Amino acid sequence: MSRLTLQLPETLHQQLANLAKGEGVSLNQYIVYALTRQVTLAYSVSSVSEEEIQQQQLSFTSLLQELGKASSSELAAALTEREMVPPEKDLDSNTVALLQQRIQDAAKASSK
Repeated sequence: MSRLTLQLPETLHQQLANLAKGEGVSLNQYIVYALTRQVTLAYSVSSVSEEEIQQQQLSFTSLLQELGKASSSELAAALTEREMVPPEKDLDSNTVALLQQRIQDAAKASSK
């Protein structure tokens, strides 16, 4: 474990201390957490060139076209093999009914 001495503005020090207290951890633990979070965010966000974006869009469009080529029997088989699970408790019955209707409509349209 490394040791680092920092000079912080008093207001920042006090804000960090208050946040740490609110979380029920030591100031040191809170600062390590905050720095770790910041470093993780810095590594997870990266810019993508316009060329890469266009290539991803083309790949996605191609994938959608390929997925759309399933036969009606393949779609019917997939629908009969799917696992039926109860809806999430926060999902109201109107939304469930609407989604079920859309699935049925899509299945009918693909069998024509």
